Parts: sequence; C-alpha cells; structure tokens
Amino acid sequence: MTHAMLRLLIADGNDRDGRAKREAAVGQTTSQAFAAVVSDLAPEAVCTLVNPADAGAGIDLAGFDGMVLTGSTLRLAEDGPAVRRQLDLMRAALEAGLPVFGSCWGMQVAAAIAGGEVGENPRGPEYGFARRLAAVGDGAAHPLLAGRGLAWDAPAIHLDAVIGAPSGARVLAANAVLDVQAIEIRYGRGLFWGTQYHPETDLDELAAMLRLSAEAVVSAGFAADHAAVEASAREVEGLAGDDCPGRRQRAWRLGVGADVLEAGQRRREIGNFLASLSTARGVEWRERDRVAR
Repeated sequence: MTHAMLRLLIADGNDRDGRAKREAAVGQTTSQAFAAVVSDLAPEAVCTLVNPADAGAGIDLAGFDGMVLTGSTLRLAEDGPAVRRQLDLMRAALEAGLPVFGSCWGMQVAAAIAGGEVGENPRGPEYGFARRLAAVGDGAAHPLLAGRGLAWDAPAIHLDAVIGAPSGARVLAANAVLDVQAIEIRYGRGLFWGTQYHPETDLDELAAMLRLSAEAVVSAGFAADHAAVEASAREVEGLAGDDCPGRRQRAWRLGVGADVLEAGQRRREIGNFLASLSTARGVEWRERDRVAR
C-alpha cells in the first residue's frame, strides 16, 4: 500500500538505564529499532524519537499524525517519575485525539490510564514467543488484525500484562496464557490499538532480549540455567536471516512458521496501524482540497 507522508512520534518506553542496556545488547535503542521497522513499511514516514521517561523531555504533540509507545523494562507497579511521565504522555496524546499504537509496555500504559488493571500475569510470563494467539470477540474483523489467520505466534517478552481490560475496551486477541493479547481503547478523543506481544521485534533482537532476561527466564522455570537460555537464544538468532544455515531445521525444532519467520507477517499489526493512519491522512488532505475549492 502507498502511504501518505506520515509524521510519527515514537516514544521510547525505557528510562536512561534501560536504553543503555538495550543499545549495548542490540546496537540500537527500542525507539530506534521501531523507527527502522516503520521506515521499512512506510519509507516516506517521518519519525521523531523522544524519551518520555526522562525529566525535561519537553514533548510537543502538535503536528503528528500518530504516536507509538514502545516496550520497556519498567513496571507500572514501580510508580516512579519515569513511569508517571509516560502515563501523562499517553493521557495527553489520547485526549488530544492522536491515534496511538503500543506494544507490551505501551499497551499496559494505555490500559492503566483508561482504568484497566495491570500487574503480574497470574498464569505466568511469556519469554520468546506468545503461542497460538487467536482473535476473540469481533477481533477477526478488526483492522488491527487484518491478514492474521485463525491462529498465530509472535515474539513476546513480558512478566506484567493487562489482567483487567478497561471498561468499554474491545479485547481483540488472546491465548491460553493471557486473556488480553490485543486491544482497542477509546479515551478522550483518541484511539489506541495495541498488543502485548511484539510485532516490531526482529528475531536477532528477540535473541538479545532473551539474553537480557536470562535471570527471569530461569526464575520462571523455562530454562535450567543461563547456559540453557543462551542455547535457546542462539536457536532464535539462527532464524534471523533467510540464508542462515540450518534455518529450516531450527524453525522445525522451535515449532515456528511463516507468521514468525517472514517479516511482513510478523509485523502485520504495525503495517495495519500505518495503513489506518495513511487512510485518515488521505481523507484529511482530500477534505482540505475540497474546502480550498
């Protein structure tokens, strides 16, 4: 699809320490990685990156077609200034009428400001992949999930989750581990679409995130020790390129298919969000042209 030129504000959910750890492990911050995905999907989009966790970030929402709030190592239960600043940003963006997309932390922040419940998932965390995701309610017909099949897997790294959806929200997808894997929230004049899983995360990044989460993965009982986490991370890393030797065998061992392996399918929800923004932008331009005449 051809996208009208979009102006996107991409807000990094990490604080300064989290950004430094992420950059050391992956070579770029979470917002930089997200902007690279947007550029792949919509090369004409203009992305402005901000760090709302930092004091004095001075974020001006004027002039943007939409906003993204990325994942984060922060937890809402910590309730420090870095958390509260992001709650304030999400509230301001939606009250201003901006369309917003968020994954993982971004979805949790949106749910929290709208009155939902966020906390440690009683059914446990997901590290690596969220398995057998499926549309629920009217999710199968929702534009966020356009192109998704009856079930799919996706990259996921989380302990906390939305464990109680805000009143009036539309829960769009779930799996056996979590009842709220994708959601639509209307708040103020704005509209939020989000996922608990990470459609933006490339597989080499996922491997690095597993390494960063090694202690938590072991504590959750998913791996016996850090060496086992490293072995799993290497398997995921070996899926990252079409020409990686043994990719087909690794995919078979990990039980993943095209929804994980092919970037266009893995990033489906982001592409759908950008398409919705582009449609809205095109309508705005046509209306301006009509008025000018």
